[in-house]
Amino acid sequence: MDNVTVFDHPLIQHKISKLRDKNTGTNEFRSLIEEISMLMGYEALRDLPLEDVEVETPIETCMTPMIAGKKLAVVPILRAGLGMVNGILALVPSAKVGHIGLYRDEETHEPHEYYCKLPSPIDQRTIVVTDPMLATGGSAVSAVNFIKEHGGKSIKFMSIIAAPEGLNRLREAHPDIRIYVGHLDRCLNEDAYICPGLGDAGDRIFGTK
Repeated sequence: MDNVTVFDHPLIQHKISKLRDKNTGTNEFRSLIEEISMLMGYEALRDLPLEDVEVETPIETCMTPMIAGKKLAVVPILRAGLGMVNGILALVPSAKVGHIGLYRDEETHEPHEYYCKLPSPIDQRTIVVTDPMLATGGSAVSAVNFIKEHGGKSIKFMSIIAAPEGLNRLREAHPDIRIYVGHLDRCLNEDAYICPGLGDAGDRIFGTK
């Protein structure tokens, strides 16, 4: 899986275990999502392009590297993906934020788009798509489809927990994107929930049922 990174960092694994605990409350859950996203983002953004710029230090003027090109675009899949945005913005505060709204048909489990707003020019940006759960892969595949249709080229996908079914579906549909996963879980159940998973990420981030 050349285009997939599954993290084994102890800090990420520890925080994911706390996410799984059904007794972890909304405030702590939200903070953990942000912290994990920041830790994952540190590695996912390793290949951001750099250019040398002139900076005057207290000692002398020097050429030193800074992030090059158009600003990074973070595109959460609504609504749970919103929980991961601040973790990435903590690393790159100048990043632009787009949004893709999808809802899943309760019977077919297939996604339908209801909103898509991307920073322009999207074709010149590195794009990080966020969704805490990569379950069936339907929403992820559709979101990347929409971004490509709008001209997006350099795309990364970040998910905290993934099921093998969803990861394989996304890899096969979009072999050209980089995928970052905090933990690869066992499987999907008959209701298309990840097992052991952590329940509904959106409900746990926003305190809804």
